[in-house]
Amino acid sequence: MTDASPLARLQGRFTRRLLRAHAALIYLFLYGPIVTLIVLSFNAGGMPTAWTGFSFKWYGVLVQNPEILKSVANSLLVAFAVTAISTAGGTLLALGLERGRPSTLLDSFVMVPMIIPDIVLAIALLSFYTLLQFTLGLYTIVLSQSVFVIAFAAAVVRTRLRNFDRSVIEASIDLGAGAWTTFRRVTLPIILPGVIAAAMLSFTLSVDDFVIAYFSAGAGSGSTTFPMKIYAMIRFGVTPEINAIATLLLLVSFTLMLLAQRFSRDTGRGSGA
Repeated sequence: MTDASPLARLQGRFTRRLLRAHAALIYLFLYGPIVTLIVLSFNAGGMPTAWTGFSFKWYGVLVQNPEILKSVANSLLVAFAVTAISTAGGTLLALGLERGRPSTLLDSFVMVPMIIPDIVLAIALLSFYTLLQFTLGLYTIVLSQSVFVIAFAAAVVRTRLRNFDRSVIEASIDLGAGAWTTFRRVTLPIILPGVIAAAMLSFTLSVDDFVIAYFSAGAGSGSTTFPMKIYAMIRFGVTPEINAIATLLLLVSFTLMLLAQRFSRDTGRGSGA
């Protein structure tokens, strides 16, 4: 086989460099604003865009702000409740869908909360609560977020169940184990990585949610979540304190998403075992 001509090698080298430059620009466009926000959260001055020195000052201000701490506590309370409901409900939903007769229509209905715009779902839930004369608060935020988060949890668990070797269940039943024992000792340990990934994703979606929580919270600061508090503060301008809040929220979300992806990869590897 003859070597490529110098012109072909030059064209190939140029194409590779062009693709690398294009990828670099895309990454800069995606992550440049995030890096800027993180850097400015350590700005010692009060101006959000003028760098005056490195400092952890604004992170200390956050810890001393009781309103922010209250909103963080509300968000964590809601997130843990939504995670528990969505993970349990999503796992059971995934089991039912995978064991039942395949239905494209049913799958579409289950995934509707994932694709419907948040503002539409929020208005629908608010109208529903108003019709039933519910008093809005943290518990309505939990219910509202669970409506759409449970669909994401079910989708994650189903990725594990689709490659699930059902012969182990049949073997367990043949050996005399009951339905609950089979689920607890056979099914659950096998799908556990998927369940954990679904829980982490549910927690992240709940902590990050603003639109649905805003429409479901009602009046008063007692049901104000962390994203709602950020929105209330940012209406008066962007400050280094807000940059610090956003950086912490970004760190939590990024960490949980990495862990969820790690468990999802483990799910894919273990499903064929």
